[in-house]
Amino acid sequence: MKSQNLSYLIIFFVFLTNTSVFSQKANDTVKKNAVRTTKFSKTKNTVITLNDTIANDSVRKILVSVLHDNFYRKPAPPKLKYTLARTVNLPEIIKIEPHYSHWKGKNVLGFDISEIAFVNWSAGGTNSISGLLKGDFNRTYERKYTKWVNELSVRYGMNKQDGIEVRKTDDAFRFNSTFGYRKNPDSNWYHSGKLNFNTQFTNGYKYPNKENPISRLFAPAYMFLGTGAEYSKKNKDFVFYASPFTYKTTLVWDQDLADKGAFGVEKATYDADGNILTKGKRAKNELGILVTNHYKKEISKNVIFVNNLSLYSDYINNFGNVDVDCDLALNLIVNQYVKANIGARILYDDDIKNKTEVAGVQVTEGPKTQIKQVLGVGLTYAF
Repeated sequence: MKSQNLSYLIIFFVFLTNTSVFSQKANDTVKKNAVRTTKFSKTKNTVITLNDTIANDSVRKILVSVLHDNFYRKPAPPKLKYTLARTVNLPEIIKIEPHYSHWKGKNVLGFDISEIAFVNWSAGGTNSISGLLKGDFNRTYERKYTKWVNELSVRYGMNKQDGIEVRKTDDAFRFNSTFGYRKNPDSNWYHSGKLNFNTQFTNGYKYPNKENPISRLFAPAYMFLGTGAEYSKKNKDFVFYASPFTYKTTLVWDQDLADKGAFGVEKATYDADGNILTKGKRAKNELGILVTNHYKKEISKNVIFVNNLSLYSDYINNFGNVDVDCDLALNLIVNQYVKANIGARILYDDDIKNKTEVAGVQVTEGPKTQIKQVLGVGLTYAF
């Protein structure tokens, strides 16, 4: 405060003794906007403006020396070389990769229906309605060198005609599992092992005879287990498998059918009075060669052709006699949910004897080619 008061006294004394300093010339230069000002701040609310046009250099020197003298001012604070901020180590950011599963799955449910009805139809006819429930389920585990494909297919169809009881039209349970290993990730060839199991759900009859079933659950049931080589394209449209050693077992778990020697098992032996000496065997084992093929192609827009073929021949019993299972299907896609299909299945097994009815009596014939044809339109849902 003392230094500030002293500065003010000196300035006031100079102004009193040198009034000629503030002459008309200084005022004229102010009016002509030729004034250059410099602001010196000594206190928070005090500003002193000096005019460079002051004629008296001695006064100017006194004012400048007084106001610029470091003796009367506080020295500027030194610049800090370091800041007060401290370094904080942030935790390491770990990038979390999205979860990837090597399992892939696909499920398809479908229901086909066909119906025909007559009202006062002069040409005659029988009202009929049929339904087929089907499901296809796939689970595939695939890595760089290995692949494991599991497929489950189920079918069950029924038909009802006017004046006739409900009859079964389709019944199937099929499970396939194939595990493959390849040495070269760019190759389509795999060293593979295959398991196949087929059976049905309910009793089968030779209609109209419903007293004596000709098939039951696990009667028959077929199982194939073997190892071989498989060629599989990446888009799965073509799969070829060949196994030089495949074990096949035919199961007939119904003793009545086993005693009759159904589906190729050894039948029971009887004495002269018809009494059973030895029961029929409920299983038949074979060792042979198996070749399977799967082919799928879109032959036209929304028209897909699918073929599954299986050939098996037993080394021990009648080698060269081939069991054939051929499944043909033509799928017509209307939209995402509506599809039509035309299919046929051709079977031949030398161990399966055809049965027919003559004069109310069931007679067993020799093996024959079996054909089943299907035409249906229905709904499908994939998830």
